[in-house]
Amino acid sequence: MKRAGTAVGTAQGLVVVRTTDETYPDIGTSLVDESLDTVGRVVDVFGPVDRPYIAVTPTIENPALLVSKPVYARE
Repeated sequence: MKRAGTAVGTAQGLVVVRTTDETYPDIGTSLVDESLDTVGRVVDVFGPVDRPYIAVTPTIENPALLVSKPVYARE
């Protein structure tokens, strides 16, 4: 498992995650929280090349609970 970044907010039903560096999980990768519970799947990558954002389709009932928390890529 590798840290994907930190959830910074929600928009249009998606969770927005700021990556930790220029590496990011591929589209379609499952993301988990610190408890190893699946929280969503990457659907888009956007923003600056050196530290992009990723858009995540949430699989949890209340995605706002992820804001300010780290998420990890399941590899």
